[in-house]
Amino acid sequence: MDGYLGVIVIVVLVALIAAGGLFLLFRPGGKAAPPPPPEAPPLPEEEEKRPPAEEAEGATTTIPPPAKPAEPMVKAPELEVPPPSAGRMVRLRSRLAKSQSALGRGLLELLSRDRLDDEVWDEIEERLITADVGVAPTQTMVEELRTKVKVLGSRSPQEVRELLREQLLIQINPDLDRGLHIAKHGERPAVVLVVGVNGTGKTTTTGKLARSLVGDGKKVVLGAADTFRAAAADQLQTWGDRVGADVVRGPEGGDPASVAFDATARGMEEKADVVIVDTAGRLHTKTGLMDELGKVKRVIEKKATVDEVLLVLDATTGQNGMRQAQVFAEVVNITGIALTKLDGTAKGGIVISVQRELGVPVKLVGLGEGPDDLAPFDPEVFVEAILGD
Repeated sequence: MDGYLGVIVIVVLVALIAAGGLFLLFRPGGKAAPPPPPEAPPLPEEEEKRPPAEEAEGATTTIPPPAKPAEPMVKAPELEVPPPSAGRMVRLRSRLAKSQSALGRGLLELLSRDRLDDEVWDEIEERLITADVGVAPTQTMVEELRTKVKVLGSRSPQEVRELLREQLLIQINPDLDRGLHIAKHGERPAVVLVVGVNGTGKTTTTGKLARSLVGDGKKVVLGAADTFRAAAADQLQTWGDRVGADVVRGPEGGDPASVAFDATARGMEEKADVVIVDTAGRLHTKTGLMDELGKVKRVIEKKATVDEVLLVLDATTGQNGMRQAQVFAEVVNITGIALTKLDGTAKGGIVISVQRELGVPVKLVGLGEGPDDLAPFDPEVFVEAILGD
């Protein structure tokens, strides 16, 4: 009996324990145990080899360098330092020789012949006229050469060369004052007025002249008085920005005389040495526009003296350039010629003819498209380039 009761007690205890487990598992609000976390993916090989930061012996915290400030999207152009104007024509002589030496070689060959008859002299005259020397200067040169050749009799190549050199220099007239009048008048700057027909390189010449003067140590203000072409003002602005010269502009289509006046006033305020005013490239047949050019000059003279009026001529236009020059000379008092593209034509005789017609010297010559290819005209270097070595 006692053994039977013991078995019953054990069965009851087992049943109670099992019921308690089921109660704990399925009690109200009870949740199933969360699944075990997935295994972490293996680290890349180089990361597995790197010890954790807290375990690395002597590990230190690296602070990243501060971020650099963002650079401006548009950088101001660096100011250029142009070379001085002195000696430029000597340095550019080879460009002259390439275009002009054919004329010199042809003349020297003709003058070196044993017998100089009328036919040869006619050919010499033709070559000079073709080179735009002009009819009157050509006749003068030929007469002088004929006289000298008769006196000499037999001629060596060196004597012929010297004869031709002498006559060319006489016609070009090395004694003319070719310096730019750009001296200040007390506190007032010198004023240079640049005039010329469309397409002669007038605005480019204005910019190159400003660059040349800055290279000579002058402070320059530019006046963009060609208000009819926005491109002209933009082009002049670029030239000014490159060398640090202030540019005074006006509204497109505005009054050119007003811009010229304001540029002169700015030059006085800034104590500039020179004010250069670029005018519209007006056609010489437009009487109204030519009258306007006279107005620009008169308005400037209310503030300062116009010291130079430079007429820009294209050497390749020949005798047409002469007609342009004469019309401009009637409107304003031309003081000098800037002859562009002289390296691009064999007609260098225009130097002689334009001076003879206007009575003013060639002061500047353009000998290329580079920014420093505008040079003070040197008659002896020019003649030597024509004659060659």
